[in-house]
Amino acid sequence: MRCLHWLFVGLLATACSSKVLRQVRALEQELQQHTGFALYDVRAQRMLAEHRADKYYTPASNTKIFTFYTALNVLGDSAIAFRYCRAGDSLVVWGMGDPSFLNTYVARSSRAYDFLAAWPGRLFLSTHLMNDEPFGPGWSWSEYQYSYQPERSAFPMYSNLMEITVRAGAVLTTPRWFSNDVVTTNRPAEPVQRALDANQWVVNPENVGAMPYPVPFQAADDVVAELLADTLKKPVEIVSLPLRKGALVFHSVPLDSLYQPMMQESDNFLAEQLLLQCAAVLSDTLDTDIAIRYAQKHLLNDLRDRPQWVDGSGLSRYNLFTPRSIVQLWEKILTKRPREKLFPLLATGGVNGTVKNWYKGNPEPYVFGKTGTLSNNHLLSGYLVTQRGRVLIFCLMNNHFTQPTRVVRERMQTLLETIRDRY
Repeated sequence: MRCLHWLFVGLLATACSSKVLRQVRALEQELQQHTGFALYDVRAQRMLAEHRADKYYTPASNTKIFTFYTALNVLGDSAIAFRYCRAGDSLVVWGMGDPSFLNTYVARSSRAYDFLAAWPGRLFLSTHLMNDEPFGPGWSWSEYQYSYQPERSAFPMYSNLMEITVRAGAVLTTPRWFSNDVVTTNRPAEPVQRALDANQWVVNPENVGAMPYPVPFQAADDVVAELLADTLKKPVEIVSLPLRKGALVFHSVPLDSLYQPMMQESDNFLAEQLLLQCAAVLSDTLDTDIAIRYAQKHLLNDLRDRPQWVDGSGLSRYNLFTPRSIVQLWEKILTKRPREKLFPLLATGGVNGTVKNWYKGNPEPYVFGKTGTLSNNHLLSGYLVTQRGRVLIFCLMNNHFTQPTRVVRERMQTLLETIRDRY
């Protein structure tokens, strides 16, 4: 009888996999796209279904899963605000890429600000550790003025975004320091346009709307120094000093408060800065390549397919991953964080983040993971809890479709519901 039971279970699993794979193939053919799919049983430690799972696809923001895993292994419990040393009445601070400083988009702490504001002597800010470009390789140059592509920097402030607000016809900026860099127009145009090579904005107040309109600013060293001086109400001088031996570490916010918006809301800025911080911890240099090389050699060397990985956020189309490697990575993450501590950090179907309006539970949530979207590309991977309580890991990568992304999501939702109900 026991043999018959397991034979029945095996036949049922095979039937389920066949139905799922038929849906995946139908999705690929209907939308004339390239689809990669992998489905893995965590408890049984075996792959249940694969479709082109060994092929490389543009991952978009699924790249953040790699950044997340690297940070889990390299960083501690709290972000590093900066490193510092005292020299007489002077304080020298080295930026470590912490994205939380005066960031209104995350749960933030005033510890770092209060420490700097309370220093009674001279304040020097060294950006010597930064050895990376403001934009990553393969980023779209024309998107420099959109809020999802702020610059990378050693000492970011306000998430390297300036907000435009229109009240009673008046244009206001946050921080106010930029108020003299804004001019208005009534021409039909984008709500806000920034010059390519300067912090100068043209604003059409009628098109901004009622909510604050965030736009990136150029985070050059002199701009950062003046912004910091403006908010601290004291002079800040830029220097280029190598990190001194024995420089102390000042921590800021718990890292989970950064991981959550990075994974749920797909915050590109947080991902880029966290990978820079990993590099700074590993080498005392802010360089994305250092963190990626370390992760490839020491953390990801057991993946079945070597990732082609170039940035922290997935803004670059140079990134290329396979579905089965992403499934492997989710399994590795589950060994670093137990389910009860991991799932609250992820986008949850029907509940929050980029899947708030999709993959709703029946009645409990069943999808916990990470989306990825670039034009003509949409992906979802993570954990799926079936009606029978099984925890599966899945990766569904859709590249080069021409239909609206909404149509792709609809087909994906139908597929995942089939998996939920049948396994």
